Amino acid sequence: MHTVVVGTSGVTASDVLAVARGGARIELSAEAVAALAAAREIVDALAAKPDPVYGVSTGFGALATRHISQELRAQLQRNIVRSHAAGMGPRVEREVVRALMFLRLKTVCSGHTGVRPEVAQTMADVLNAGITPVVHEYGSLGCSGDLAPLSHCALTLMGEGEAEGPDGTVRPAGELLAEHGIAPVELREKEGLALLNGTDGMLGMLIMALADLDTLYKSADVTAALSLEALLGTDKVLAPELHAIRPHPGQGASAANMLAVLKGSQLTGHHQDDAPRVQDAYSVRCAPQVAGAGRDTLAHARLVAERELASAVDNPVVLPDGRVESNGNFHGAPVAYVLDFLAIAAADLGSIAERRTDRLLDKNRSHGLPPFLADDAGVDSGLMIAQYTQAALVSELKRLAVPASADSIPSSAMQEDHVSMGWSAARKLRTAVDNLTRVIAIELYAATRAIELREGLAPAPASQAVIEAVRAAGVQGPGPDRFLAPDLAAADAFVRGGDLVAAVEKVTGPLQ
Repeated sequence: MHTVVVGTSGVTASDVLAVARGGARIELSAEAVAALAAAREIVDALAAKPDPVYGVSTGFGALATRHISQELRAQLQRNIVRSHAAGMGPRVEREVVRALMFLRLKTVCSGHTGVRPEVAQTMADVLNAGITPVVHEYGSLGCSGDLAPLSHCALTLMGEGEAEGPDGTVRPAGELLAEHGIAPVELREKEGLALLNGTDGMLGMLIMALADLDTLYKSADVTAALSLEALLGTDKVLAPELHAIRPHPGQGASAANMLAVLKGSQLTGHHQDDAPRVQDAYSVRCAPQVAGAGRDTLAHARLVAERELASAVDNPVVLPDGRVESNGNFHGAPVAYVLDFLAIAAADLGSIAERRTDRLLDKNRSHGLPPFLADDAGVDSGLMIAQYTQAALVSELKRLAVPASADSIPSSAMQEDHVSMGWSAARKLRTAVDNLTRVIAIELYAATRAIELREGLAPAPASQAVIEAVRAAGVQGPGPDRFLAPDLAAADAFVRGGDLVAAVEKVTGPLQ
C-alpha cells in the first residue's frame, strides 16, 4: 500500500488525495517527531509560569480573559472538544473527513502547534485503521478553523462520540479504538485547541474539487468538440494563431484539445451546404473562451491551495524563537474566495454545454438533425426530457454560484465578528461538481447520438473512439424511445470515472 510520510514542511495535493480517496498509510518523519517534541517543551515551560497565555492557561474566544489554574487545564482541553463537537445535519462524506484529519495532522507536524508527538501518532493511527469520525454538515463558519467538524474528529481521538469502522458500520469511537489497539489520548495544555483551529475541511474539499474539475474541463472540451461536429460546425475558429493573439493559457489549451478531437473529421466545415452559415453560434464558437476562463480559474485556485498546503494554520502558534503568539491565520477567506470562484466557473461551463445540447435537439437550429434526435418524432419524444433534466441541473448550478464568502455572521459574543463561510462554499462546490458532471454527461449522450444520425460522413477518429467506448459502457445509441434514466446514469459514470477522457487520449495522446 502507498505510504505518505508527513514531515514539517507540508504535504502535496497528491498526498491528500492518496489518503482521502486511496486509503494510503501515514507515517511521521523523524524530523516531524523532533519538531513536535521541541515545540511541546516550549508549551510546557509556558504552562509552568504564572503568566496567562492564550490557549495554554486561559479560556477560549470571548472567554479568553479567564486564567485557568493548573488542576483544571486537562478538563479545559476535554471540554473545548466536547462542547465544540456541536455539528448537526447529514454526515459528511468519508473522503472529506479523512482529508480534514490528514490536513490537521499536517499542521500539527509542522512544529508550530505545541501538540505532543503521541497525539500526532494517534491521529495517524486512527487514519491508518480506517476509522472515520462522524462529522456533520453544519457547524463551521470558516473562521477560527472548521471548528465543529474538527471537534468531532478530536472527540474520536479521545475515545468519545461515534465513528465509522473500516467495515462501514457506525459505532462508539471507544470500541473502535480498542479493537485496533489505539489508546485514547488524554489532552494537555493547548492540545484541544490545536486540534480544532484550521481551514482543513475547506482545503481538503478544494483539493478534491480541483482534481475532479481537471477531468471535467477536459471532458467538456471533448463534448464541445463532439457537438461542433454533430452541428456541422467549423473547426477554423480553433486555429492556434487565433488564440495566440488573445493569450489566455486556458483558452489556448481548450482550443488545442478540441482541435485534437476533431482531427480527421468529415463532418466539420459544411457552412456553405444546404443551409449556409457565416459563423457558428456562440455556444459552439466561443467554447474555448468560456472553458478556458474556467481553466485559468482552476490555475489560480490551485495556487491558493498550494500556499495553504505549505501553511501552519493554528492559533496561537509556537514560533522558532520560543514565542507563542496569537494570530488570525485561521481565517478562511483565501480558500473561501476560490471555492466560490470555482462554483461560478462550473455554472458557466454547465450553462454553455446545455445551450449546445438544446441546439442539437432543435430542428430549426440543428442543420438537418431530426427533432429532439427522435426516431419517429411525434410518436417518439427522443431526448426532449433529457434536456429538461440538464436545464434543471444548470439552474441549480446558477443558484450554487451565489458566493458564500460574500456573507458573514458574527459569533462568540462578537469576538469572532467576521467569518469566511469557507466550509459552506466548499460544501456547495461539491454539489456543483456533481451537477456539472451530469450536465456534461447529457451533452455527451446527445452529441454521440447526433453524430451517429449523420449518415454518409465519417466522424473524427477520436470521436468514433468515444462513441464505441460509451456504447460499450452501456449507453445505447439512436432508436425508438426507451427508459432513458439508465442510459443517462451510465453516461454519468462514464464521464465521472474519467473514461471519456481516456477514450479520446488513446487516439490523440494526452489532452492539455
